[in-house]
Amino acid sequence: MAQQATMYHLKVSLSDVDRGVYQPLDLRLARHPSETARYLLTRALAYCLCFEEGIAFSKGLSSTDEPAVWVKDLQGTTTTWIEVGSPSAERLHKAKKANPRVVVFTSHDLVLLQREWATRAIHQADRIEVYTLLPAFLDALDDATDRNSSWELTRTDGLLYVTTKGGAVIEGTLTRASVA
Repeated sequence: MAQQATMYHLKVSLSDVDRGVYQPLDLRLARHPSETARYLLTRALAYCLCFEEGIAFSKGLSSTDEPAVWVKDLQGTTTTWIEVGSPSAERLHKAKKANPRVVVFTSHDLVLLQREWATRAIHQADRIEVYTLLPAFLDALDDATDRNSSWELTRTDGLLYVTTKGGAVIEGTLTRASVA
């Protein structure tokens, strides 16, 4: 019998000072049986930190032709393609050719990713936004997050502060990098 996805309900009070976005979010995330906790949390953070009208989780791991998260306009055109993890150079090339904005959120070794990305030409690689999260931050967040959680997420000057419903404050950095 195949394993089913595990549902997570995450209520987030977002205060993104860097972008001037203050929004309550009520997220429902399906965790695929092969999905790691780090990937799930990175996906949730990517959604929050890129929040704007039209943002949505895609089918994710179930569909290789979709990113983890995307933003679509009112006509259904994808305006932002958001990858999580370690997308291949070919995938980034294809995404950037088809979308005006491509963003990557990762907790993987950036040097190894950049080395892999350098193996192929990537369309407008200098215009792809890459953000790194420390694995230790995601592990601490995993310890404080269960299937029904609440966060107060604050981003200011590239620092992330997550206050959980138990009152724990988990601090991390969101570092901007490049494909090259």
